[in-house]
Order: sequence, then C-alpha cells, then structure tokens
Amino acid sequence: MVAETKPAYSIRDIPASVWVLGFVSMLMDISSEMIHALLPIYLVSVLGASMVTVGVIEGIAEATASITKIFSGALSDWLGKRKWLAAAGYGLAALTKPVFPLAPTVGWLVAARFVDRIGKGIRGAPRDALVADLSPADLRGASFGLRQSLDTVGAFVGPLLAIALMWWTSDSFKAVFWFAVVPAFLALALIVFAVREPERPKALRTVRNPISLAEIKNLGVAYWWVVAVASVFTLARFSEAFLILRAQNVGVPIALVPAVLVAMNIVYALAAYPAGVISDRMNRTAVLAGGILLLVAADIVLALLPSVGGVALGVVLWGLHMGLTQGLLAALVADTAPAELRGTAYGFFNLLGGVAMLAASIVAGALWDITGPQGTFLAGAGFALVALAGLLMVSGKIGERSAA
Repeated sequence: MVAETKPAYSIRDIPASVWVLGFVSMLMDISSEMIHALLPIYLVSVLGASMVTVGVIEGIAEATASITKIFSGALSDWLGKRKWLAAAGYGLAALTKPVFPLAPTVGWLVAARFVDRIGKGIRGAPRDALVADLSPADLRGASFGLRQSLDTVGAFVGPLLAIALMWWTSDSFKAVFWFAVVPAFLALALIVFAVREPERPKALRTVRNPISLAEIKNLGVAYWWVVAVASVFTLARFSEAFLILRAQNVGVPIALVPAVLVAMNIVYALAAYPAGVISDRMNRTAVLAGGILLLVAADIVLALLPSVGGVALGVVLWGLHMGLTQGLLAALVADTAPAELRGTAYGFFNLLGGVAMLAASIVAGALWDITGPQGTFLAGAGFALVALAGLLMVSGKIGERSAA
C-alpha cells in the first residue's frame, strides 16, 4: 500500500505534448462555455424555444457524447494511433461554432449542438489515452492533474468572457458567439501542429476487436474495480446544477448565482495539479479517498448550513473534491488498463460515468422534490461513503495492478 520513494521532478518535466493537450482542452472549453452559458437564454428569449426543447437538446447532446466515446476509444486501440482521432473530434467541434451565430432556426442549433457533442465524444477517450501514452508512469498523476487544471480554467474563463462580452456588445448574443469561434480554431491548430504522438511500442500486441468479450476481459479485474468505484462515486456527485439551486434556495441574488460555478471551478483548477503531484508521491487511492471525504463534508455542509456562508463553504469543498478525484480517476484507469487497450478503457469509463451522472441527477431531482435540498445532499453523502468503503476494500487489488 505504501508507495516507493520517487525521484524529484518539477512541472517542467511533464512532456511538452501533455502541456499542449492541456491548452487545447482549455481553449475548446473557453469556446464551448462562452456559447453554453448563453445558449439556453438565447433559445428561449430570441428563438422562442420552450424549456422542454432546451432539456431535450441537452439530453440528446450529452447522451450522444457518452455513446460515441466507446467507439472512438476502441478505434484508437485498433488503429494504434490516437492523435488524429482526437484532432477529428476537436475539428468537428470547431466547425460547428460558426453555426451558432448563423443559425436561423432552433433546428440548426439542435444540429450544431448534436455534431459538437459527437466531436466531444470522438476526442475524449483517444485524448485521455494519448496523455497516458505520453506520460512516464511516475509523472502520470501530475500529467493528468495538469491537463485537468487547464481544462477547468476554460470552464470558468468561458462564462466570464461571455458576461464581459455581453456587456461590451450591449447584449449581442451573435457577437459573443462569433468571438467563441476564435479559441475553437486555435485549439484545433494546436493539436494538429504542436502535439507529437509517441511511437507505438513494438512489444505491444495488436488488438483486432477491442470491444469483443475477450478484450473486455483483458482489461482486467483491477480496471473494472476502478470503474465500479468511480460509477458509485458519480452517483454521489450529481450535476453541479444542484449547487446553483441550493444557492438560489438560501437567498443568493439571481444575478450572482452563476458565480457559484465560477468559484467552484477556480478551486477545482487550483487543486487538480497539486493533487496529481501528491498522488505520484504516495498511494494514489489514499489521495482519492481524501477527495471522497471532502465530498461527504461538502454534502453535509450544503445540507445542514442553509445560509450564504454555508453554500460558499460547501462550494469550496466541492471544488476541492473535484480537484482531488477527477484527474486521479483518469490516472488510475491508465495505471490498471493494458496499454494496448487504453482507448477502450477510457471509452467504457466515460460511458458508465455518464450513465451514472444521468441517474444521479434524476435521483437528486426526485429527492429535492420529495424531501428538499437536505435530503438530496445527505443522500449524496451516503453514496460517497459507499464509494469510499468500496475503494478501501479494493485498494490492494488496484495498488497491485498499478505497480505491475
């Protein structure tokens, strides 16, 4: 369980292509969040769509992304190449961005959102597998933490830019959507011209059908334990939309409610890289356990302290838990899955996580209606404790495979 002493290294030792992939994620997130922060309002107030339409668009979009990840990850294993699949995903997303300011009807926006999410699904698993391929084993946590930190910077910079540009352009949605095109194409240019994919090691076996039953078994017991723990854990960390609802519930002014997600993502971005570094220095599952305990604390605070200060503390703890868990779970997939099946491994990991997130948000919404916010957040704490118990039970198996 106790990790061996690792040699000293600095952030400069992380491979250059991992840095570039981090900035690619950041730029595409800035572009996407600039649009997504305004899209529901634009659909309803400008194009006259109903709230049901908004919900259907988002549901179809996220389901599409989750399903596509399986096939793109498996395809990257079959081809033995990952960069150009990831680039294709970023390219599709970039090409949809000009549709948002040009779209004359809701149908055009539905199509653009659908294709954008296909792009996200195509790039997700190959990109994560590429980070794993590029990263030395003793820098894996730091590498995934860095990419996650940069990605999360985009998650709060995008909405802030949208707010500033709406003010500067006198609430011109289309002008903001046109500004969002720029970082999307910068992200595409970076991955095409600045990322260098490593040569596939000759010792790796060729995978002919990555999603066959035999290959799924080859992913190994330790990998599936990681997926199982992550899925139960995802049931505990339902959509961040419930943080916004809680803030509104305790009296935060509507104009300031978006600051909840900005604050959470700032804490998340600041915590992800240090958490990855720490996980390279000690047992990774121990750091992950600490992150789960932070979620328990966040849920209890959000349930039992119905005040602005309580929400603020809960949001900070929530951001810390995200920083200590999301990059580490990605690193654990790389630790436990065979190198020749990493794309497939990330595909299944992301798909099952997406299904768990959908289920978690449905359950959380039902509990909110029946018991109020206290029941929702206390149930989240309960699921988190179940995930923690599962992690502690299997940490030895995960640790043995990681050391192999």
